[in-house]
Amino acid sequence: MSEIFDLFGDPVPANWGQRGRPEHIATQQNRNRVSMLVALGWSNARIAAAMFVTLPTLRKHYFSELKYRDVARDRLNANLATKLWSLFMDGNVGAAREFRKFMEVNDRMELERSMATAPGGDKPSAERVGKKQLDARRAADADADLTAELEQEATSQNAVH
Repeated sequence: MSEIFDLFGDPVPANWGQRGRPEHIATQQNRNRVSMLVALGWSNARIAAAMFVTLPTLRKHYFSELKYRDVARDRLNANLATKLWSLFMDGNVGAAREFRKFMEVNDRMELERSMATAPGGDKPSAERVGKKQLDARRAADADADLTAELEQEATSQNAVH
């Protein structure tokens, strides 16, 4: 066995005790920690600070954990639901209560998601109009108002004669 481990079971870097900073070794525990922090929505800079590494080191060693940022929260929730369900099936009353809360939160989230994507929702869709289009509309409205005034003036003068 050529690899040396420290008291915590982590491998000791080859240049330990020599000049320069020892190379970071990505352990499974650190990978799990990075995955959890990504799922909680932490930024890369914040994760690097918590792991006592630089941003390039974080990207180098934990690239695979960082690239699944968009599904990390769903994976965390799935693992939590699985663990709660297994505890609930083993007869844990506290887990049953927590699983019920988890289901309510999940149902609320799905309802909000379906309402946000439903066509013809309660909110009227506001059309975005640029400055040039807005100026053209105002000019057309002003022209129509002026024409209406001129017609009204012309009809009122004709009625007097």
